[in-house]
Amino acid sequence: MYRSLFSRDMFAEMDRLQREMQQAFDLSPSIRGFGRGGFPALNIGSTPQAIHIYAFAPGIDPSKLEVQLDRGLLTIAGTRESSLPDKSASTVHIDERFAGSFRRVLTLPEDADPESVDAKYTDGVVHITVQRRASAQPRRITVQ
Repeated sequence: MYRSLFSRDMFAEMDRLQREMQQAFDLSPSIRGFGRGGFPALNIGSTPQAIHIYAFAPGIDPSKLEVQLDRGLLTIAGTRESSLPDKSASTVHIDERFAGSFRRVLTLPEDADPESVDAKYTDGVVHITVQRRASAQPRRITVQ
């Protein structure tokens, strides 16, 4: 009886709709940047002392990466060269790896210290640390 009311892939269809709804919310801009889908992929976290940004950019020469901080905007840019042979000389059947110029821009919180930024590239991951201003650090006030 129920087979005629519901398609066999009802759960797959519900999963697809849920993913589309989640993507609609993930792609809306926020103060920290855009959601999934950009290159390089980012992980961003913070502690009371610093903001930690991890940009996953394997296969990129660190000297070709550009990290800038200007008026609260952190920019990560660069170029990823294609590892495929010349497309005019050969037939490419699958090309899923991103190649070309990229740029990610993030808005940092107001307490980020532009004078204290460090970027390190290790094993394809750029770790950017932005210290928070000392005046914004939580401190304990003694009650007298």
